[in-house]
Formats: sequence, C-alpha cells, structure tokens
Amino acid sequence: MNSNKKPYLSCIDYTVSNKKFDLIYNAKLDMLETYPQPKVEELGLYYQSSDYISHTDAKKSFLDKVYQIVKKYALNTKLKLINSFKTSEQNLLDIGCGTGDFLVTCKNNGWNVVGVEPNKNARDLAESKLNKQSTSTIFSDIEQLTSEKFDVITLWHVLEHVPNLESYILKLKSLLKPNGVLVVAVPNFKSFDALYYKQYWAAFDVPRHLWHFSKTAIQQLFSKQQMDVVKILPMKFDSFYVSLLSEKYKTSKSNFIKAFYIGFKSNLKASASKEHSSLIYVIKNS
Repeated sequence: MNSNKKPYLSCIDYTVSNKKFDLIYNAKLDMLETYPQPKVEELGLYYQSSDYISHTDAKKSFLDKVYQIVKKYALNTKLKLINSFKTSEQNLLDIGCGTGDFLVTCKNNGWNVVGVEPNKNARDLAESKLNKQSTSTIFSDIEQLTSEKFDVITLWHVLEHVPNLESYILKLKSLLKPNGVLVVAVPNFKSFDALYYKQYWAAFDVPRHLWHFSKTAIQQLFSKQQMDVVKILPMKFDSFYVSLLSEKYKTSKSNFIKAFYIGFKSNLKASASKEHSSLIYVIKNS
C-alpha cells in the first residue's frame, strides 16, 4: 500500500450485496477511498435495489416519507441558492438528476435545464415530468455532452459515485462557462454523526460511494484545475436522515428518538466546527 494511504474502517454494503469493503485513508488529500472498487461495468449492479430511493418516488416506508418531505423543502433551498448566482443565460446542468424534481423546479423558475442520469428507470421518470412542460434533454452519460457550456452545474450527492475522479473534474470544468459556478454536495466523514456511527454510518454507502471527502480534499482536487471553493454551506437535514438509516444498520431497529438526538447533536457540534453531516461547496471557474 502507498505510504500516504492506511486502513481506516471496514464497512458492509447494507443495501444490495452484504459484502465487506474497506475504507482507506489518503493522507495526501485528507479523504477516504473505498477498496476494492467495483469495475465500472459492475457498478450498476450495486444500484439495483428498491431501497435506493433517489432512483424512485417511493412513499411506502416511514423513511421513504421522511425522504420525500425533506426533498420538497430541499428543492426550494437549492433553487434559492442557484438563483443567487448572476448568470448570463441561466443554462443549468444537473448531473445525477434522479427522478427530475430539481430540474422541474428550475424549469418552472426560468432556467434552461439539461440533466444527466445513468439509471434508466429514474431517467424515464424525470423525462415524463419534464416533457409535460416542454422538451428538455436528459442524457445517460456526461460524455454525451460535447459542445455545450453551462452557467451553473449542480451535483447533489453525485461526486462520491464517479469512478475516474480527476478526469471527471476536468470534464466538469470543460462544461462550465469561464465564470460559471459548480455546486457540489457531498457527505462529510468528519461530521459528528460519521464519527459516532463509524462503520454503520449510512453515508459511507459502500461501494456506491467510491470516495469520502473532507473540506481539504474538495479544495485540493478542484484547485488543481484552477477552480476555487468560494463558499461552503451546511445541509442540516442530512444528519437526521443519515442517523435514522445508521441506527437501522447498527441495531436493526429504527430508533427514531435516538437518531433524532444524534442528528441534533451533530448539527449542534457543527455550529462550532462547521463539520456538518453533508456540505455544499460553491466552486467558481477561474
């Protein structure tokens, strides 16, 4: 093993395979890497679960309902954020657009939207929502975008999923206008809820999450491509939802009260440390 890398934790894939994966700490970048990483052609197999909620509009279980309630609130928060950017043409690309709710929200508020979603079921749902209003394009792969340039590109919990990280960041830069804005939301393994739940922390989500970022890692990875982190914002609801899932993994019970307490405590500690369960990075192309 590289001298800059050392074992950190071992985790189980609770969603699909029940296989064990290791988290390796990369000291150079201050981030974790999932090991072994599935081959690119095998990655899709690890998303084949009705429990993978971002690919469905499920409202069956209590967790499904919580997710959908939080998602509705989050959509307005995300829209407010992107509306704060002064852009020339309001061209937006949402990568990992899931079932398309964010695209629809942006479209209804004057944005010209394009999406990328590899999962066919989610993509079909997104297209059916968008095409009720107008023809908008949703691609299955970022490589299908060649000559387009966007004012804003959003990745809501997507960057942790991409296999070839540095080349992917380079591709993102090529799709941004010179003064464009990239919005990246990712889990934060330095949050209190991550440190509390350890191998049971749901946001490790191995092996779908290939990378696990710190603030230092995001800043270093993007600065290599002359892109600057200009703002870091919290996603405060994530600590509650992630704690609910983590309790289920740890105890096989939902433990709503305990999960709420840990989520609340995580946000309370983050008010000083700024290490929230998930963070939004606003990154400018320079």
